[in-house]
Amino acid sequence: MSGDISRVTPKASQKNTELLPGPVLPGMANLHSHAFQRAMAGLTEVRGAGEDDFWTWRELMYRFVARLTPEQAGAIATQLYIEMLEHGYTAVAEFHYVHQPDDMLMRHLEAARATGIAITLLPSLYRWSGFGHRPLQPRQKRFSSDVKKILAMLMATRAHVSPEVNLGVAPHSLRAVDPQSLKELVAAVGADAPIHIHAAEQTKEVEECKAALGKRPVEWLLENHRIDARWCLVHATHMNPDETKALAASGGVAGLCPTTEGNLGDGVFPLVDYRAAGGRYGIGGDSHVSRDPAEELRLLEYLQRLSNRKRNLVSSANSTAVGTTLWLEAAAGGAQALGRRMGALAPGMRADLVVLDSGHVDLQERRGDALANALIFSGASGLVRDVMVAGNWVVRDKRHPAAQAAAAAYKEALKTLLA
Repeated sequence: MSGDISRVTPKASQKNTELLPGPVLPGMANLHSHAFQRAMAGLTEVRGAGEDDFWTWRELMYRFVARLTPEQAGAIATQLYIEMLEHGYTAVAEFHYVHQPDDMLMRHLEAARATGIAITLLPSLYRWSGFGHRPLQPRQKRFSSDVKKILAMLMATRAHVSPEVNLGVAPHSLRAVDPQSLKELVAAVGADAPIHIHAAEQTKEVEECKAALGKRPVEWLLENHRIDARWCLVHATHMNPDETKALAASGGVAGLCPTTEGNLGDGVFPLVDYRAAGGRYGIGGDSHVSRDPAEELRLLEYLQRLSNRKRNLVSSANSTAVGTTLWLEAAAGGAQALGRRMGALAPGMRADLVVLDSGHVDLQERRGDALANALIFSGASGLVRDVMVAGNWVVRDKRHPAAQAAAAAYKEALKTLLA
């Protein structure tokens, strides 16, 4: 198929080929995006009255999203997707819950096509404001949806499906989706459609879920649904050891968003124990306080070091290098979560390539595993030189061709959005 890697030949002849100007890694999937929140980065870092946490941050988000127009959403998504590409993300899963007006979802598809990033669109089922069928609050009305509406959105978007556009669903969370609606949605979507859900991000959520459903969020999902390779449990931060082992054994993906989880004070995912049990994971930008996969992976490893008071925790039988292990494992897990053939330089995979800048000072005299280690742990920026998505160059010499125009449109959107 056009855009796929047909073969990989070590030490191949340079005849009739394009010689890449630097070392190459497989493209990274960003498995959890709320694109509009890119425009909020840095706006919530002011102490309010009392203690600040996820729930106080959410109040600020409601006020922000109340003003968001489709045009602004499109401009923000375009700017965001270019930033992602320039840092080495080649695909994104857009967990979309701002449904009003109806063309909001299509703005993200248009932004993906304009920038060249592959996208998995995940319209989000959002029925309730909390456990116990609590009605949506007025400020949540733009999120309102039911199973019928989500299926209609999928039907309307299906004509746009291509090798670079995939569709799935995102029941928002167990607090926003009742068990019957979740069952209906899972039964109605295709057998291969990705299913993403927020789970156990906050301790308050865990306690409320136990009170309402008699189980912890991840525990309830595992007992009431066949969690398998098409599922991505986003965050899954607060799991007990039994949940950790069971999620790892399920074949599903844990969607980890270290910079956002750190920004919101969510907690630390038990990655060491999860990996020891064979668990798969990927990374997401979530609120997009970072658009750099290297930064997400660096923080992911450092949080494990702080929690365990040891170094070099994420390595594997294939590589003792932490940077190589993190990049390849997250790329593979993200590819699974997006339902996309990517994440490895192998025949049959999409040709998503991240070419590093061999002339960068932090890559000098590096070979093999030292390259990914430098990308993630040198603390430098600008190590990504060129990016290819499905055989098409979308970033050359560290610049996306639409970057200047997108930045201008983004600035205009913020003038009215933040006025």
